[in-house]
Amino acid sequence: MKELELYIHIPFCVQKCFYCDFLSMPVDETVRRHYVRKLIEEIEYKSQQYKGYEITSVFFGGGTPSILMETQIAEIMEALQQNFFIQKEAEITIECNPGTLAHQKIITYKESGINRISMGLQSTNNRELKMLGRIHTYEEFLHNYDLVRKSGIENVNVDLMSALPGQTVSDWERTLKEILKLRPEHISAYSLIIEEGTPFYQTYEEDEQRREEGEEPKYLPNEETEREMYRLTGALLKEKGYMQYEISNYAKKGRECQHNIGYWTRKNYLGLGLGSASLVENVRFSNTSDLQEYLAGDFEEREREVLERREQMEEFMFLGLRMIKGVSRGDFKKAFGVEIEAVYGEVIKKMVSQGLLQQQAGRIFLTEEGISVSNYVMSEFLLKI
Repeated sequence: MKELELYIHIPFCVQKCFYCDFLSMPVDETVRRHYVRKLIEEIEYKSQQYKGYEITSVFFGGGTPSILMETQIAEIMEALQQNFFIQKEAEITIECNPGTLAHQKIITYKESGINRISMGLQSTNNRELKMLGRIHTYEEFLHNYDLVRKSGIENVNVDLMSALPGQTVSDWERTLKEILKLRPEHISAYSLIIEEGTPFYQTYEEDEQRREEGEEPKYLPNEETEREMYRLTGALLKEKGYMQYEISNYAKKGRECQHNIGYWTRKNYLGLGLGSASLVENVRFSNTSDLQEYLAGDFEEREREVLERREQMEEFMFLGLRMIKGVSRGDFKKAFGVEIEAVYGEVIKKMVSQGLLQQQAGRIFLTEEGISVSNYVMSEFLLKI
C-alpha cells in the first residue's frame, strides 16, 4: 500500500495570539459542535478516495485542538480509525494550549489512540507570555505537563519562541534551561516572525524593517542577538542529548516528529478540516477557508495544482535543505532520473564557495552560516524558466 499522512485542522482558539496569522478564530460551543459533525462527514467522504493508502501519521493542528471537549476528539479519532487504515505504530499528535488542558482530556486522548502531545508554551516568562497574548501562565503549563507525564504519554514536544520584543539572550537562556529540566522528548524552538495582518505587525512593522535593513531596532533583538540565541539553543540542547534534525527542531534519539519529516521530504499528505492543504501524488489542493461554506458541507478541492517536474525539484531542494542532514544525491536521481549536478551544479558550486553548503557522503546540507541565511540559500534553488 502507498503511504499517506493526515493533517486535521481545528481552527478554533480562546483568543488569537498577537503574532498568529494561522487560520483560527474564537467561536462558541454551538459552532464547534457543528464543525466536528462536518469534519467527521468529510472524513467519511474523503476516505473513499484513499482506500489504497495506509496512514503513517496523524497530526491535529490549529488553532487550538485542545479547545474541543475530549469526547469530540475521541469521536474524530474513532471516525479516522473506522475510515482509514492507520498503521499500528503510527505517530498521532495533538497540539495543546496549556490553558485548555485538563486531566480527563489527557486520559481520553491516550485512550483514543493519541500517542504524542505538542504543548505550545513559547516562554517560561509570564511577562513574555502576556505580551504574546497567550492565555496561560508558566505555572499552568507546569501543572498540565505533569498531568501529561502521569497519564503515561511518553512522547511530548514543547514549542518555544525566541527573538521576542525586549527579550535578551539571558532571558532566552533561562527559558531553555527551565524546559531542559523537564526533559521533554522533543523541543521546537522558533524565532518570532512578524507576520502581516497581525497585531504584532501593526506594532513592530517599522522595527522589523529597521532590522531587515541592518539598522538597530528599538524593541526587537537585532540580527546578531537573534543569531546568538540560535547558537545558544543548539549548544545547550546538544549538551543535554538533543539532536538537531531540522532548522528549528531538536529531539532525543528516535523521537523526531515523523509527521514533519514527511512534510519536509514530500511524502503524500491529506489535509482535513477548514482551509487545510494537501499534497498527493504531486498534486496540491486545499479545502475552502470560508467557515460558513465548510459548515454547509462544502468539502470540494480548491486551488488544485499539478506540480510540474521543475516545481517538484524545487520543493525537493528547499524543503529537504531544512533538514540538518540535507538532501541525498541518490534520492534526487531516483526521483527525477538525472544527477543533481545536471540541474543544480552551478548553484551548488556557488553556495559551497560562499561557505553556505557542504557536501559529504552523498549528501548536500547547509553549513552553520548557511542556516543563518537559509531563506537566501533556498531561493537560489528556484529554477529560472
